[in-house]
Amino acid sequence: MHKVSVIGAGTMGNGIAHVFIQNGFTVNLIDVNAAQLEKAIQTIEKNIDRQIAKGAVTEEQRKNALANLTTFTDMALGVQGADLVVEAATENIDLKLNIFKQLDSLAPANAVLATNTSSISITRIAAVTKRASQVIGMHFMNPVPVMKLVEIINGYATAQTITDAIVALSKQLGKVPCVVNDYPGFIANRILMPMINEAIYSLYEGIAGVNEIDTIMKLGMAHPMGPLQLADFIGLDTCHAILNVLYEGFGNPKYAPCPLLTNMVTAGYLGVKTGEGFYKYTAGSKELVVSDRFSS
Repeated sequence: MHKVSVIGAGTMGNGIAHVFIQNGFTVNLIDVNAAQLEKAIQTIEKNIDRQIAKGAVTEEQRKNALANLTTFTDMALGVQGADLVVEAATENIDLKLNIFKQLDSLAPANAVLATNTSSISITRIAAVTKRASQVIGMHFMNPVPVMKLVEIINGYATAQTITDAIVALSKQLGKVPCVVNDYPGFIANRILMPMINEAIYSLYEGIAGVNEIDTIMKLGMAHPMGPLQLADFIGLDTCHAILNVLYEGFGNPKYAPCPLLTNMVTAGYLGVKTGEGFYKYTAGSKELVVSDRFSS
């Protein structure tokens, strides 16, 4: 695989594109929003410059990497000649199904179609295509250029040859692939999201405050980031959506989102992306300030 198309130029999409171009792959980054594509290029350039400052990348490598990247607003043009398409659009089932229906008719017949979904069924996505054996989950972690893990998810019909190829490809990218099967939340979010939800329930029930909950998990369990701060970083709307996938997929009330999380998402307090969640975020500041709504 040499030519890769990435669908979606948001945080995950530009991170995925960054990793591929830095490892010698030709990448077409596709988004319907031209302004988003421009922002993605600026983000990639800034992140590579940060790597240069740390001595991890040379100016020549920067030049070569950026030369490997082309942007498109037209999906049909963007997937021409692709060996692999990685979809990294918003975590919305209807949107993803629509994208894969289009990809099935637009992408080359031999192309592997991968999704960066963190919770949505690979089998369900593959079912809208005529190439279910070539559809696979390729769940990168955020921030993509830094995090080593790629959770590779086999759909019910994914061919072993495709799995083997994606495992090998992930290693080429300097990542550590872990292969799992297609059940709600896979492994990463099946374990992570109930922990985050339980932390939110602990706050909701008044057992402890935001700072106390996160400090206990950081200092007591050696987590680099507390679960409430992590939820803000992921996006409370994304956490809510994944918990609903787990709840609906298993029919078990233990996965139901905490009412506090539901209220925060409904009110638009989504964490870092909106400037406030469990903490308040100010551009340029790294200080962690608990939201006034939760401070004593």
